Amino acid sequence: MAACTANGAVCHPSLRRVPSTHQTILAKKAALAETAAGPLLILSEQAAQAWTDPDRLDMVLSSAFDALPHCEAVYAWTLDGHQISSLVTREGPDRSWRGNDLSQRPYLRHNLPFKGIMLSSVYHSMRGGQPCVTALQAVREADELLGFLAADFPVAELLRDATLAPQQLGWQQFRGDPAIRGNLFAQCRVHSLVDEHIDQVHETIADLLTGHGVFHMKIHYSSGRCSFWLVDDPYSYRIHPVHEIIDPDLCLAYPRHPYADRATVSPAQIRAVLAQFKALRFADETIYLRSASLNIVNGMIGLTFSCDGSHYMPVVEFLERDLDFWFGSMGHA
Repeated sequence: MAACTANGAVCHPSLRRVPSTHQTILAKKAALAETAAGPLLILSEQAAQAWTDPDRLDMVLSSAFDALPHCEAVYAWTLDGHQISSLVTREGPDRSWRGNDLSQRPYLRHNLPFKGIMLSSVYHSMRGGQPCVTALQAVREADELLGFLAADFPVAELLRDATLAPQQLGWQQFRGDPAIRGNLFAQCRVHSLVDEHIDQVHETIADLLTGHGVFHMKIHYSSGRCSFWLVDDPYSYRIHPVHEIIDPDLCLAYPRHPYADRATVSPAQIRAVLAQFKALRFADETIYLRSASLNIVNGMIGLTFSCDGSHYMPVVEFLERDLDFWFGSMGHA
């Protein structure tokens, strides 16, 4: 069974997708590393010559900002994690930071770059509490490792001109609450008011999606409610209990609106998706669709089953899957 089992669902290798979020993060960090690597290498060579003279070291670090335009602060510390330089910013050195124990800072909890440069994960700065990334550069003299340089980059500056990368959409599957999965076969579907009027409910939803500006909807079959997001008011959503959903006059509460110009799902596909939702709701009395969503702009559907397992899938892929995909050879004919 692909959709849900009592001990977790099976992932179909043919539908696995590599999420783009991780690739986006790696690309942004690679761009920062490429920008910072050359200047920090030169800075480390100069710092090595001034390593035992804190005042001279501060002067060396003060030269970093022309080559690192987004950098907020630069400082140096020894192998045991103690800061030997001031905290050097564009405004000048703050000597009160000399001698600070940095060994518990987030960027020192993992492997350090004994050669070259390494970037930390995003963490909150001790100074202003804002998210930042630190570029770490080893400082060496001949074959001896003296310590490290750190250059702090506020995330806000790094992303000032950034745009949101499109998300790579594909089937994703998430296991639900183990307690619910463990008791799966001790439960059965209880006929709800939505079940009783499911064709009427689906017809109303189709009308709202195609002619009243709704671009995203979620229907809770078991608890009897629907949520709608509108093109003209995307930051809010509207919730309707079951007695409103089955009222054919509900459409009068929503102004007429042309079909969303960014829609990637056709009206015919909307009705086909809703028909498949109905099939998944009634196919089995133990494993059944509990809630479902449809977004006609990004073309994604979401499904949550009685086992609390959730699936997200493009509409095109969803419509290609028959009940055997979800339930195997279980009796659903």
